[in-house]
Amino acid sequence: MKCQIANAAGVKFGRYGGLFVPETLVQPLLELAEAYEQMKNSDEFHRELKNLLKNFAGRPTPLYYARNLSRVLGRKIYLKREDLVHGGAHKLNNTLGQGLVAKRMGKTRLIAETGAGQHGVATAIVGANLGFETQIYMGEVDIERQKMNVYRMQLMGAEVIPVRSGSRTLKDAINEAMRDWASSFEHTHYLLGTAAGAHPFPSMVRDFQSVIGDEARRQILEAEGRLPESIVACVGGGSNAMGIFAPFLKDRVRLLAVEAGGRGPGKTDKIADNGASLGYGTDGVLHGALTKILQDPYGQILESYSVAAGLDYPGVGPELAYLAETGRVHPMMADDKTAIRGFRALSRLEGIIPALESAHAVGYAMSEPDALGELTIVNVSGRGDKDLATVMEYENS
Repeated sequence: MKCQIANAAGVKFGRYGGLFVPETLVQPLLELAEAYEQMKNSDEFHRELKNLLKNFAGRPTPLYYARNLSRVLGRKIYLKREDLVHGGAHKLNNTLGQGLVAKRMGKTRLIAETGAGQHGVATAIVGANLGFETQIYMGEVDIERQKMNVYRMQLMGAEVIPVRSGSRTLKDAINEAMRDWASSFEHTHYLLGTAAGAHPFPSMVRDFQSVIGDEARRQILEAEGRLPESIVACVGGGSNAMGIFAPFLKDRVRLLAVEAGGRGPGKTDKIADNGASLGYGTDGVLHGALTKILQDPYGQILESYSVAAGLDYPGVGPELAYLAETGRVHPMMADDKTAIRGFRALSRLEGIIPALESAHAVGYAMSEPDALGELTIVNVSGRGDKDLATVMEYENS
């Protein structure tokens, strides 16, 4: 691997981040970084994106006072309803932004990776809407547990390419997408779905997702006249977490990043039976960036595990690694049992079926209410239709 560091703002977060990539990927990454820097300063670009977010994606999403959950926990709980974005998750915020960048760069094809399928669906939506040829890499394990999302992608014209290497989950889907991009970047944009990977992806994805936190900040001030004491979000790679955290980084608000705790005590049958890179990871390079990863003493990437496909990832975005190291973000964990509890509780108490990823944040809030303070926002990053079969299978096992 060759490390190339561009002289552009946002390349590094402390010692984390960078461009640790093969030579074949240096050129497309630097071209993308340059194009994005130009578009960040384009009023026309922002007008077009704002119009799509409002009239196509359905923003702003509500900040909902969960009165029944609040009563149970004895404190005020607000839910940021990203499950109401078109497509069923926060992922469309980023895919619309990157899709517009790709179109202005003259690209004709989109490729993407997906775990839970929500990023794949959001990429397929943008591919259909903006007129791209679209192909989605997805691990065989995730294809099996997310059949409905696979059909949704295909219905919108995207080709889903099964990944049969490694653990056949999200990590391996990213590997295959990067290999594709290295040989096709002249006409292809790799639409990475999380705030991880090589520069400029962590900064770019965070920027497009920060609409979540911008809205939540205005909404909580309008509703309560003050900022919350805490914000809770699930973390896989980190896009929904960085999206809601970023606008609050300078405020005195506790930012709780809930990772996948896996099967829980006494049920470990893998070396790394979780997806808790912030909590248990060590410094290493994964998918082009120095960050916190799950690895053995010899530097080999370990297989992660979570009942939620979108959290089944052995790394985390480099900005979150930096924020955790500096103490600005607090890593927490919720195991499968806690997540299922959150899934069922929010469904029964509020009539909102959350994605299993989001259910980790809800489950943690229910298990550790004292950590929340008197006023908190929980980011419901997606809806749970896609996970019904997984939850039924879990409860019957």
